[in-house]
Amino acid sequence: MLLKLQKTVALAALSLSTLSFSVLAADITGAGATFPYPIYAKWAEAYKAKTGSGLNYQSIGSSGGIKQIKAKTVDFGATDAPVSGADLDKDGMVQFPAVIGGVVPIINLEGVKPGELKLTGDVLAKIYLGTISNWQDKEIKDLNPTVKLPSAEITVVHRADGSGTTFTFTEYLTKVSPAWKEVGTGAAVKWPAKSSVGGKGNEGVAANVSRIKNSIGYVEYAFAKKNNISHANLRNKDGQIVGPDDTTFSAAAAGIDWSKHAGMAASLTDASGAKSWPITTATFILMYKEPTNKKAAAEVLKFFDYGFKDGKKMALELEYVPMPDATTDYIRKSVWSTINLK
Repeated sequence: MLLKLQKTVALAALSLSTLSFSVLAADITGAGATFPYPIYAKWAEAYKAKTGSGLNYQSIGSSGGIKQIKAKTVDFGATDAPVSGADLDKDGMVQFPAVIGGVVPIINLEGVKPGELKLTGDVLAKIYLGTISNWQDKEIKDLNPTVKLPSAEITVVHRADGSGTTFTFTEYLTKVSPAWKEVGTGAAVKWPAKSSVGGKGNEGVAANVSRIKNSIGYVEYAFAKKNNISHANLRNKDGQIVGPDDTTFSAAAAGIDWSKHAGMAASLTDASGAKSWPITTATFILMYKEPTNKKAAAEVLKFFDYGFKDGKKMALELEYVPMPDATTDYIRKSVWSTINLK
């Protein structure tokens, strides 16, 4: 049986096209977060070559993934917005992190190179609130005295779908901006800036930012890097200006004891540490303790076990951070062991 793992992605020129992986023996299905799509696609291709088993993953957004696993139409759901321990218990599900990565502000400012623009969390929040609406605003200029900024209105681009990337982004803004608390944290929020424009998925946000001069948006970093999209650097909790990469994502996750959090749902945004990227997150997998298709559930665990053991280099190549061995050992012993495969 042919399997097509399809996802619309923005190419370097940011025109939209379809990425397809054709593999045999479609044994497992998953749906949800766009954030980890690049690494799941890479793992799926390598796993198929090694085992002959395939993955059909629908990158439809975290909210869609939660809906599909609840409807039992897929073997696993994927979300960047972790499900609470109480809801996991109510629905008879388990949750575990798969990889760690980062969300980055992306910009379309003529002549400004990736990482050249510097922002604080508070200024980023004010831009998305609409209280800072021009690139010549003093607070932006004070942070960027040597950067040539246009005297132009800022267009704010956001996700239009239920998105774990939005959850991570708004969780960060809530932590760093008292004013943003009125908007709140969520996979979908009411965007207050008058200039707000929505886009579906990372590719929709990126396409709008590419199309609209003097705009700003947010996407998963591996997507931005692959498509050569300019990003802003951020001042972190320790007051240091940092750029996004696997080192700064790893720094944000340092010292986290995942076992102490219900559903392993540790928050990594606005983490302490001089090298920490402030919008870091894990992405999570959802499965039933009593799966309807036990053979497929067993194959899902084999797939992620492969990712944990043999997929580390692939993750790092895409600027994700693999889960530490101690964490994956805990997942096997304390999470996967609660799934009834008999």
